[in-house]
Amino acid sequence: MPSLRTLVQSDRFADVVRVCLALGGIVVWCAARGTGQALVPALLGAIACALAETEDAWWGRLRGLVVTLICFAAAAVVVKASIDTPPLFAVVLATGTFVLVMLGAASGRYATIATATLILSLYTMIASDAVRPASPDWRDTEALLCGAAWYGLLSLLWSALAPQRAVRHALARLFTSLAALMEARAALFEPVRGIDRDALAIAFSRHHRDTVDALAAARVALLDRIGRRQPRGRSAARLAMFFVAQDIHERVSSSHHPYDELADALYHSDVMFRFGLLLRQQAVACRARADAIRNGRPLAPIAPPRGALDDVRDAIAWERRHRDPNPALDDALSALLANMAALQDAIGNEGSLSAEADNALQDNEPDSLREAFARIRVRLNRRSMHFRHAVRLATGMLGGYVLMQLLHPSHGYWILLTTLFVCQPGYGATRRRTVQRIAGTVVGLVAGWAMLRLLPGGDWRLPAIVASGAAFFAFRLRRYAQATAVITLFVVLCFDLVGAGYEAIGPRLLDTLLGAFVAVVVIRFVLPDWRVRRLDEIVADALLAYARYLQAIAAQYATGKRDDLPYRIARRDAHAAQAAVAGNVTELLAEPGHPPARGEQALRLVSALQAGLSHLSTLGSHRQALPADDARLALGQATDLAHRFDALAEHVRAGTAERLIGTLRDPFDDGETSDALRLVRGQYRLLAAVHDRIAALPPI
Repeated sequence: MPSLRTLVQSDRFADVVRVCLALGGIVVWCAARGTGQALVPALLGAIACALAETEDAWWGRLRGLVVTLICFAAAAVVVKASIDTPPLFAVVLATGTFVLVMLGAASGRYATIATATLILSLYTMIASDAVRPASPDWRDTEALLCGAAWYGLLSLLWSALAPQRAVRHALARLFTSLAALMEARAALFEPVRGIDRDALAIAFSRHHRDTVDALAAARVALLDRIGRRQPRGRSAARLAMFFVAQDIHERVSSSHHPYDELADALYHSDVMFRFGLLLRQQAVACRARADAIRNGRPLAPIAPPRGALDDVRDAIAWERRHRDPNPALDDALSALLANMAALQDAIGNEGSLSAEADNALQDNEPDSLREAFARIRVRLNRRSMHFRHAVRLATGMLGGYVLMQLLHPSHGYWILLTTLFVCQPGYGATRRRTVQRIAGTVVGLVAGWAMLRLLPGGDWRLPAIVASGAAFFAFRLRRYAQATAVITLFVVLCFDLVGAGYEAIGPRLLDTLLGAFVAVVVIRFVLPDWRVRRLDEIVADALLAYARYLQAIAAQYATGKRDDLPYRIARRDAHAAQAAVAGNVTELLAEPGHPPARGEQALRLVSALQAGLSHLSTLGSHRQALPADDARLALGQATDLAHRFDALAEHVRAGTAERLIGTLRDPFDDGETSDALRLVRGQYRLLAAVHDRIAALPPI
């Protein structure tokens, strides 16, 4: 059954099964022991622990579980001790929110645990309210922590039994994103005059950002399994796959010649069409590779059909025979064909690690608590986006608690929970999450009301609770509205177990609306972090990263191709910087109050930066050792161009409108040169044109 096999191998299947086992175990235990009042707190504790989970190996999960349970216990005790004293709890809530959000500045793992701790703090309020008539003591808090510990043990056991599953899925997602990137690049080869290639470049930039995120997730998963030791066996094979994916990413990101000029020069030829067709076929092969990795099948049979590459080669040869000589166009087509051939080989290549090569990965996790606190201390300033979000969320939680006390202090915790989930660092993300949260809540409440009306009472609620809780984890990362609907149904059914199912419907809807309102108000008026204000800084960082990437590439034209750690860091930083600009502009376009011209200018900036990164990737894809004199000249010109990007970055950061446009000094002779040297010279000129294009844009 292919469909069942596909379901079992999906990246969400393991999470759903673990949650099903955890919630089902809690239901069976409470039913067998007759401790029904502990059911709701234990279920909420298990869900909170599942939200704190990271894709670590078993030893990493054990360490994370210990930290999570300590944070959970401290938060639950503080909430339980202060909840009956509103003034004290208001101070604790605001201060705790700020501290926990700032702890997330240390690393992604800290951020996940801190967010889950905030959620458990609110779940403690919910559990206290749900069992308040029967349990005025600390038993609900104990049940909450026991539920969290139970899920943590299941997760730890699962990770020990399937240590490589997370890596396989991370690599599969990476190759799937690379396939989408290839298709976006193929669209740029459409042989149509007048097509909006800037719009296609923006679309490519969006897929590029997804690929950068997938590369980062795969690197983190590999680092956690490998650490600082020499990889062996499956770990070594999957690290080799990751390096192959990096090479594919660099090649797909490359651009050898302006597409408009190619389309004009080859308008009466089918060369452009065949290049696009080849890329689409390579994307199909890349997806097949992703499926093979996900399902654990051998990779050797996977290779794109060679006929498409041969057809491109024949089409180029025929086109050259039937037109006037054009050295620039011929060089671009030759380099593009060589890159496509290397890309085709990489897709079918399993990769291998050399003992002499630099196979290390950069670990961005803090090595000690001192380093973690140093990272947090750097963010403790008004200009930090993390600090501003911490202040906004703390203010929102405090404002939501005040509303809760004014309206219905016994049942208003959903105001706080909605504010926590809806309030995002960006205005656009907050607005999207608000709409999804409200829509999902309405659907979930209607479904819950219908189920309670049609099926009043009975044990049917227990499997429905388990199913809805598991469905939440199936949807939460990609379909937030559906996730909100099923978790709302989960809550209604839980409250029906304690005789308050119908009572939860009205307050839940009202509290969701109030919580969303609070989130929108704080994102709009409390230290508003409009992306347009940050765009200059992020663009300047991208230009500086481009300069470092260019220098790293140029150095290897003297020494030969070498994918060592410094080069890979420079490459990753450049790609991540461009992705940050693209993400910032996406958020900017969702913000109110800016004129359309500003949005169009921001998109032109993204297009220009993407073009610059593409030409850098071309240089990186064709790295090879040049003769000493040529390498010296290439490095000298790269240094000059890097200094121009550095200078432009400083002007952009300062917001000045001075023009830095000028002619790039060309030290190369116009006589006979090698193909490699002509490619380097041509890409430098294209990079200089991108520099001038960015410099000509007025400040946003």
